[in-house]
Amino acid sequence: MTSTSHPGLPAAGLPAKGTGAADTSEPGGGESAGRQWQTRWQGVLPSVIMAVIGLAFLLPLLWLILAAFNPHATSGVSAPAFSIANFRAAFAAGAGSAINNSLYLAGVSTIVATAVSTLAGYVLSRHHVPLKGPILVGVIFLTGLPVTLLLIPIYQMFVKVNWLNSPFYTSLVLAATSVPFAIWLLKNFIDQVPRDFEEAAAVEGAGQLRILIRVVVPLIMPGILVSAILTFINSWGAFLIPLVLDSNPNDTPGAVGIYEFITANGQVQFGPLAAYGILFSVPVIIMYIISSRWLSGGFSFAGGIRG
Repeated sequence: MTSTSHPGLPAAGLPAKGTGAADTSEPGGGESAGRQWQTRWQGVLPSVIMAVIGLAFLLPLLWLILAAFNPHATSGVSAPAFSIANFRAAFAAGAGSAINNSLYLAGVSTIVATAVSTLAGYVLSRHHVPLKGPILVGVIFLTGLPVTLLLIPIYQMFVKVNWLNSPFYTSLVLAATSVPFAIWLLKNFIDQVPRDFEEAAAVEGAGQLRILIRVVVPLIMPGILVSAILTFINSWGAFLIPLVLDSNPNDTPGAVGIYEFITANGQVQFGPLAAYGILFSVPVIIMYIISSRWLSGGFSFAGGIRG
């Protein structure tokens, strides 16, 4: 007996359209989900790595702050008792005079290096200098030259001219270590200043020095501040040059005075050392805060030329 199928019903043994027996999954759905997870991990993984790196830098700073106020500080991180005894011990060990000596060395070297670098950068940028290319290559070479390589000849020269134990001459050596990079940096800043400003000032009868001081320097002030800050930080944390060239205990700068907190048998006074570190960091932080408004301003050439 033959079975007849109704025109509106499905044939026997065949799944009906729209029922669960048919495969309704979209083609490539698994690949799309995999790409979404990969995209999410690509966005999350850099954030996790940066968080770990930030934590690695944050822990020493956290230890410094907590240990400075902990009279029983150790090498580990612990809750402090909030005492200022460590700061008293730091000042008793000569932190005040050491910071003043560092301010003198860093201040003199910053002024000298910034003035010399501005003049040299302006000449290299605006005037025809024979062998300018080799000079600039030499400046770059001197930027990467280790200071320790020149320290022994400098020491011998200081002995012959009787300049040892002089904070002023020591600061000149510190300035010389920062001049090559500062010249290269300021020359690039001066290159960005349009010559129209200087030509307009020259038409009014201004000389070269006046053009530099009244026209160019205000326009490159962010670059000068960057150079000054880098020079100041380099001189502020200098250790080997003051240690070798100035052995007078009254001239001990902050970076050298840190050894006052290491006893003869090698034990470290962690509390006073942390307090000394905070005190030693304050001048640099204050200088950066004061100069930040000029650094954030950038260049401003608007209104310099009238049509």
